[in-house]
Amino acid sequence: MKKTIVALVAGLACLATAAQADPAANKKMVMEALDLLFIQHKVDEAVDKYFDPGYIQHNPMAATGAEPMRKFFKDFYAANPNATMTFGQWIADGDLVAVHYTSKIKPGDRGFVAVDIFRVANGKIAEHWDVVQPIPEKSANSNGML
Repeated sequence: MKKTIVALVAGLACLATAAQADPAANKKMVMEALDLLFIQHKVDEAVDKYFDPGYIQHNPMAATGAEPMRKFFKDFYAANPNATMTFGQWIADGDLVAVHYTSKIKPGDRGFVAVDIFRVANGKIAEHWDVVQPIPEKSANSNGML
């Protein structure tokens, strides 16, 4: 009987983990969150709906937590209302979602290209990593960066 209960609990834990790690659902949720945050500049709606209050930030230029992120983006968009982003590739694997994109802060600048990686937990964005590089004036190839 004890072995049966342990097996049942272990099985339920696996099902719960699998449900949370649904790559397609996680990708859809992150896409919706980033559309609100980066395209529509609806910071409050994005943070309230999609980000865990204990959001862990790995970018050394930003504080950890959903509230510091909210303040960062509100201040950023107040100073840069024309900031734009173009999404490229999206990859989802378990509880991780990655997006490759270009962004321009001010009209006329070359901008930068980045990859953001998000970890999803309990239906919210719980953690973030990124790598960013400026788009150079000249390239050794004509492939583009996106």
